[in-house]
Amino acid sequence: MARRMILWSFAVLAVVAIAAYAAFEFTPWPKALLIRHAFSTEAAKVKAALAAHVPPGVAERLDVRYAGESDTLLDAFYPASADGTSTVLPTVVWVHGGAWISGTRKDVGEYLKIIAARGYAAVSVEYSIAPGAAYPTPLRQVNAALAWLREHGRELHVDASRIVLAGDSAGAQIVAQIANIVSVPSYAAAIGIQPSLPRRDLKGVLLNCGAYDITSVDLEGPFGDFLRTVMWSYSGTHDFMSDPRFATVSVVKYVTSDFPPAFISSGNGDPLTPQSKALAAKLTEAGATVDALFFPDDTTPPLPHEYQFNLDTDAGRLALDRMLAFLARVVPPTAG
Repeated sequence: MARRMILWSFAVLAVVAIAAYAAFEFTPWPKALLIRHAFSTEAAKVKAALAAHVPPGVAERLDVRYAGESDTLLDAFYPASADGTSTVLPTVVWVHGGAWISGTRKDVGEYLKIIAARGYAAVSVEYSIAPGAAYPTPLRQVNAALAWLREHGRELHVDASRIVLAGDSAGAQIVAQIANIVSVPSYAAAIGIQPSLPRRDLKGVLLNCGAYDITSVDLEGPFGDFLRTVMWSYSGTHDFMSDPRFATVSVVKYVTSDFPPAFISSGNGDPLTPQSKALAAKLTEAGATVDALFFPDDTTPPLPHEYQFNLDTDAGRLALDRMLAFLARVVPPTAG
């Protein structure tokens, strides 16, 4: 009897082990959820630290629905002095990061309040994340948010004729694609999205710590397992490198001189920094306007991924100042 129970226990353990192996090898969900948990924990810490830097005098409209899907919500922030008036303001539309598999518009709310206090409307856009939603769903949704803002933006003091798209990490990658969809008709056709924003109304982009070329990532390096998980999740296929549809994610290969003026930055300790530098170089070579903020390789301590959100550091404050100066050039602010 005891021997039978031992054998039965081993059989159960074997089944569990096989099921666990299958779960990790045949779907990206288990690893994606682990990464999502870690990212969400860190995002909460960043959000709490940013709250101390938010100035008074900022109004908000939260949980505004821009399309029919459950995730299609946006939050808007603007100077409280605009309340009760018909004032419309130059507008920053920010797309949050999270490696395409985590994150929420709420993660960047405090940062956008800081920008709004300088005389802007600032809008944070939610989109559906992977593995539940695959590429190009976020592009389609952000495009829908821009369409909604063109039609209803005045309710949020948004001037839809003076838009700057902004993003961090995966959000920066999404924004770079949207900007190129708006700018290059052949690229929009390749992805199958009709841009909702005229090129004349897109005044610039803020691109922080993004990934712009999946063909250049090192899948065998220290971040290989992470990269395979997030790109499998986002592409919807394990063979993402051979998927011609997913190839359009590598926006650096498609940009032209028609790309809007761009502020591009990344920290010296960020493994994605070579991608930001490559995009800045490609845009400069093409004849687009680029304002780049990078740091010497020996900067100590090294500036990590998403360094710009840490306003308790000189580098974080410098990045904010440089972004505000860029905004002042392409869409001068309205006094708040």
